[in-house]
Amino acid sequence: MKKEEIKEFSTQDLKERLEQARKDYLQQKINHAISPIDNPAKITHDRKMIARMKTELRQRELNNK
Repeated sequence: MKKEEIKEFSTQDLKERLEQARKDYLQQKINHAISPIDNPAKITHDRKMIARMKTELRQRELNNK
């Protein structure tokens, strides 16, 4: 998912996707700690996606004030 795609989501949809991404990220970290996963780079990718979503939400919050 790219930054342009994130901007197209509604605020509510973006919040829901962010919450789901956080849950998936935490689960992957737990699984990787127990036994190595096939693609550990996915953890980094997911963390960056969460940051992109949070940035977009914060930007919308500042623009609405």
